[in-house]
Amino acid sequence: MKIDGRFWLTKDDKSFLGSGRIELLEKIAQTGSINAAAKEMKMSYKAAWERINSMNELADHPIINRTIGGKGGGGTKLTDYAYELINTYKKLNELHRQFINRFSEAGDNPEHLAQILNRHFLTTSARNQLLSTITQITINKINAIISMEISGGGVLHSSITAKSADNMHLSVGAEVYAIIKSSDIEITANKPKAQANVNIIEGKVESLISNDTHSEVSLQINEKYSLISLLPNAEAEKLQLNANAYALIDYSNIIIGS
Repeated sequence: MKIDGRFWLTKDDKSFLGSGRIELLEKIAQTGSINAAAKEMKMSYKAAWERINSMNELADHPIINRTIGGKGGGGTKLTDYAYELINTYKKLNELHRQFINRFSEAGDNPEHLAQILNRHFLTTSARNQLLSTITQITINKINAIISMEISGGGVLHSSITAKSADNMHLSVGAEVYAIIKSSDIEITANKPKAQANVNIIEGKVESLISNDTHSEVSLQINEKYSLISLLPNAEAEKLQLNANAYALIDYSNIIIGS
């Protein structure tokens, strides 16, 4: 069984943004012309303008700026607000796609579908939630080391109480979420030496966003996931965009969600 669905954003009970309208906005951004964008999408200028006008009427701010004549000739440009709409739509559409794909994996198995539902409605304030598969459980008196393979690649280890592992009915092969607060992730540019009960994960720095005291660092660890860390600016300044770096996470700082 395959589950499918189309993603639309509505406003005031009217269709606002869909994949076709987003594509039209992107074509306008590329060509600088509604007419040229319409031709690339094999639609009439009238139809393209009606879509733009419909979006403008529902939007909180104008989505295009039009210029007529002048030294550089006339044309149409997207406003900053329009670019924000495009980015927002794409992020939400990707979440929708992931949501649909996860349900499709259940096929016609009600038990598997129930497990997926439980995972998707897990609510937490932690920024990092990595879908993983348990590969090993090591019980040591009062503690349990949960070894996991991250979806998309990579290995994590979490230390929880043996009682918690028993109460959660954890087992090898089960899918769980490895949940990590951004403040519990240290990121360093130099490869650290192995440490007891500390995960070391290599990745690439994909973004650095700073305020007066701290920086939010995004470290891409595989094609599916990035780790978000909150570092003091003095530490973040040692990192470089698109350069390799290493995340250090104590076993005890990884929460298991199921």
